[in-house]
Amino acid sequence: MSGSPELQKGLTQRQLNMIAIGGVIGAGLFVGSGTVIKEAGPGAFITYAICGLLIILVMRMLGEMAAANPTTGSFADYARRALGGWAGFSVGWLYWYFWVIVVGFEAVAGAQVITYWIDAPLWLLSLILMVAMTATNLFSVSSFGEFEFWFAGIKVATIVGFLVIGCIFISGLWPGRDADFSNLTAHGGFFPMGIGAIFASVVVVIFSMVGAEIATIAAAETKNPERAISRATNSVIARIAIFYVGSMFLVAVILPWNSEETSASPYVAALKAIGIPGVDHIMNAVVLTAVLSCLNSGLYTASRMLFVLAARREAPVALIRVTHRGVPAPAILASSVVGFLCVIAAAISPDTVFSFLLNSSGAIILFVYLLICISQIVLRRRTTPDKLRIKMWAFPYLSIVACVGIVAVLVQMLFDPGTRTQLFLSLGSWAVVLVLYAITKWRGGSVEAVTETPAPSGPAGRVLVMANQSMQADELLDRLREIDPDSSGEYFVCVPANPIDTGQADYKGAVYIWEATNEAAQKRLDDMLAIMRGGGLSAEGALGDYRPLRAMAEAVETFHPDQLVIVTLPAEESVWLRFEMVDRAREQYDIPVTHVVTQASTEQV
Repeated sequence: MSGSPELQKGLTQRQLNMIAIGGVIGAGLFVGSGTVIKEAGPGAFITYAICGLLIILVMRMLGEMAAANPTTGSFADYARRALGGWAGFSVGWLYWYFWVIVVGFEAVAGAQVITYWIDAPLWLLSLILMVAMTATNLFSVSSFGEFEFWFAGIKVATIVGFLVIGCIFISGLWPGRDADFSNLTAHGGFFPMGIGAIFASVVVVIFSMVGAEIATIAAAETKNPERAISRATNSVIARIAIFYVGSMFLVAVILPWNSEETSASPYVAALKAIGIPGVDHIMNAVVLTAVLSCLNSGLYTASRMLFVLAARREAPVALIRVTHRGVPAPAILASSVVGFLCVIAAAISPDTVFSFLLNSSGAIILFVYLLICISQIVLRRRTTPDKLRIKMWAFPYLSIVACVGIVAVLVQMLFDPGTRTQLFLSLGSWAVVLVLYAITKWRGGSVEAVTETPAPSGPAGRVLVMANQSMQADELLDRLREIDPDSSGEYFVCVPANPIDTGQADYKGAVYIWEATNEAAQKRLDDMLAIMRGGGLSAEGALGDYRPLRAMAEAVETFHPDQLVIVTLPAEESVWLRFEMVDRAREQYDIPVTHVVTQASTEQV
């Protein structure tokens, strides 16, 4: 094909394992946990356990769907299959919007961390971080994986180190220290703010755990996606239990929950209390690593989601192009542009535009999780047992529990004055996406019926056949004999290798789209050539550019036809007619153009 190569399968199992392990560890754990402890008291680790359980259930449901369809690599596909086009469109665009806003926010947050050591303008540092992470993603998927491997490794090493030191300290094995758990009850009891505070903090905590699902998207770019997905989803229980619940429990034991140091930076305060020197600089560096990790993985995730949307013509089709390194550069750049705009908004209008952008994406991830859960319930009933390599526990009861839990968090946001604006603006974002979906569907169904073109007069010497749909043998040969009764012409068949035209965008995820598209287009080409040659015609052919108009232009320039035949689906189903390919061919080329309409074939693509 003369179009783009396929995405690179450049992630190793080593990289994916670390991405999966570090995916749940964000800057919110190191910094935001102080707010949770202040609001919930020593029992804050129970809040983390509740939220962790919800994330574990969502990941298990996602793992079940991903293992049953490992080539997809996009949970927007699961929503589309289960609930319809509106759900897939919603999940894809909402998830993309969530992450591009996060990318901009993390760039600003990272710059703020750097100002601890360097006195430089915040906007300049933010832009430098954006440029660096964009360049990393543009170079290759393996460079993204390697950066993320080390970012995640630093986060994991820090938490593991804290857990080891903390356990030694509270157990009385630390020099000059006896076992002491009195901080759990000594300052107003285990629930000093009431047991309701444990649930009131869920909204803050659950957003700090977002990111575990990235592993299922990254798994599609490994050589063994099914195995990678299985490992990623099965290990999430231990990761949340140890990294979040375990570390929060240690903080509650080491420090009084109501101290100012705890609410400001609990990990720094705890390590200072233990007596670790230079801990402020160490933890600041770790927080910067966590921020860069989130920025890096956020840009990666957003670009892959945008790539899949483009492959379905739910985003500009130019975004499906990839570089010779197998990187979707246009999708990465389009996603990073929004991040750059967020950085500019933070510098120019932090309290209005930037605040609006953050609030408008605040509850989006919960909408996505809810659609994932509903999709799993629907698809589970449609999936044969032999494909269920990973199963959701106690189906359908725990699946329903997950749905109810997410709805409960949304209801809590509604009644909390601090988060109500986020909920309403996020609902507004979803409404905008649904309007865009309606416009897309309307454009797709607004093509007027195209009348058949009479057979051109004059002999057919060189006939170019542009096909985005296979035809039955009798139908194809009958139509060609109308323009070439003697079967004496030379024929050249061009099949554009386009994911939409071949139908692969409906079944394959980002990393597999081009591979499957080439196979399906080649099969279509081979079938048509076999029919034509079997009918006594002199026929050759080749795959064309993924952009049909360019493929046609290149074929005309190469083959120099004196007649052009364009084979499409009926008007209401044809992507080519939606973009006026037949009309453009008639305007552009001074040769007879015959438009052949055929019904969709039953070929397996």
